[in-house]
Amino acid sequence: MAKLTFVGGIHPYDGKDLSKDKPIADLLPKGELVYPLSQHIGAPATPVVAKGDRVLAGQKIAESSGFISAPVYASVSGTVKAIEDRRVVTGDMVKSIIIENDGIYEDVGFYPEMPLEKMEKEDIIHCIKEAGIVGMGGAGFPTYVKLSPKEPDRIEYVIANCAECEPYLTSDYRRMLEEPEKLISGLKIILRLFDKAQGILAVEDNKPDCIKLLKQLTANETRITVKALKTKYPQGAERQLIFATTGRKISSANLPADVGCIVNNVDTIVAVYRAVMEGKPLMERIITVTGDAVMNPRNFRVKIGTNYQELLEAAGGFKGTPEKIICGGPMMGFAMFDLNVPTTKISTALLAFTKDQVAEMEPSACINCGKCMEACPSRIMPGMLAEYAAHGMEEEFIKNYGMECVECGCCSFACPAKRHLTQQIKSMRKTLLAKRKK
Repeated sequence: MAKLTFVGGIHPYDGKDLSKDKPIADLLPKGELVYPLSQHIGAPATPVVAKGDRVLAGQKIAESSGFISAPVYASVSGTVKAIEDRRVVTGDMVKSIIIENDGIYEDVGFYPEMPLEKMEKEDIIHCIKEAGIVGMGGAGFPTYVKLSPKEPDRIEYVIANCAECEPYLTSDYRRMLEEPEKLISGLKIILRLFDKAQGILAVEDNKPDCIKLLKQLTANETRITVKALKTKYPQGAERQLIFATTGRKISSANLPADVGCIVNNVDTIVAVYRAVMEGKPLMERIITVTGDAVMNPRNFRVKIGTNYQELLEAAGGFKGTPEKIICGGPMMGFAMFDLNVPTTKISTALLAFTKDQVAEMEPSACINCGKCMEACPSRIMPGMLAEYAAHGMEEEFIKNYGMECVECGCCSFACPAKRHLTQQIKSMRKTLLAKRKK
């Protein structure tokens, strides 16, 4: 097996040509911005402002309320209009801080905590924690926790996930082309935490311009290498990325740190650079707005809390009435029923399509072809697991490694019978995980 890939996976149409060649555009929001207090895995943040307070961009408006939590910062200046429940992209009502944007964008003034060369490891971790940085690839796990493993001396690889294997998304691609120095510097900052680690910039080989540029900029870096990965979905999934770059395997019972690896995506690493070198908390991110129903697909630098409707309008609106709107990518994202919701730290993309291809597919009985198993990167049996899930057979589901599913959608994509395999398995996993928490 070639080292820079994994067994299984699929090759869907990537749709990246719609937005990849347009530079990132800055988007200044209007009206109110909404900041949910749960934008991360773990305990919701606790407000430190009250209704009527005037705040500045970069001001902390909610502090972390536990070890696994993250503070929230205002991304504009304005007045706190309310602290109340607001709907988010998942449809849930979440307690949020609402700020009326005054259009001035006055900030608190940003200065690094201290020169990097004077920082101890604990100072870097504290800076990342205070900046409110979480995994911006969609997971939302507080970054300072990930960078604080029990045995830091066992970490041998810090992997920058530059694969961006999800179809249609091009935000990481544009970031690598336009701000490669920040990515590399952010990786070097993280490497300061792990004395024995090597840095890997892992890029799919459908981005030859990024690979060439990053290799040029790291030619003299003894601790950083650029690795070209075979273009295949889900090459950027954590388990598959670790195996492709290092040959090491992990399961649902392991963390990457258990096999000596730390993985962060491009936007997260750039956020680390901005926090340590510029003194800026996490207030903005790059979001892809694309799809054949969007008038002018491109990537935007978006202030967190901006309304999705404003994001769409910045891209010229819809060409016509779309049949499908998705938050995130087409493989692992989820359908949206309302654009009047805020962007958050983990927002990656807004997709709109003229046709809902999935809805047009009529599922039929399994034909026992085995294509779901061939496509599965976790090497499990999706067809059988979906049957167990459909009939509530929890013991059989667990015994046959159902918890190893990474919910990538490869099995559903490959299934000629168009069965909803991923959805059934995902539902069972969600039920079992909820029972474990109890």
